[in-house]
Amino acid sequence: MTDHQLRKEAHDVNVTVHVGKGGIDPVVDELSDQLDDRKLVKAKFLRAARGGTSTEELAAELAEAVEAKLIETRGNTAVFH
Repeated sequence: MTDHQLRKEAHDVNVTVHVGKGGIDPVVDELSDQLDDRKLVKAKFLRAARGGTSTEELAAELAEAVEAKLIETRGNTAVFH
């Protein structure tokens, strides 16, 4: 499946992971578990989580931590495969 197809499919996916002031570490296991069960998982990065870091940077770190592919970031939301 291409990234374009995955992005289209992600449009209808609800946010199921919220990254808060604790950063990405507290959600690594949760995201990993969800990716075992689903093809796509959408995560929202709250302002407190971002601090001075961009959503893209945090999403890339999180994708690497769970060995997932970052499909896209839009605003404060990221989609993982």
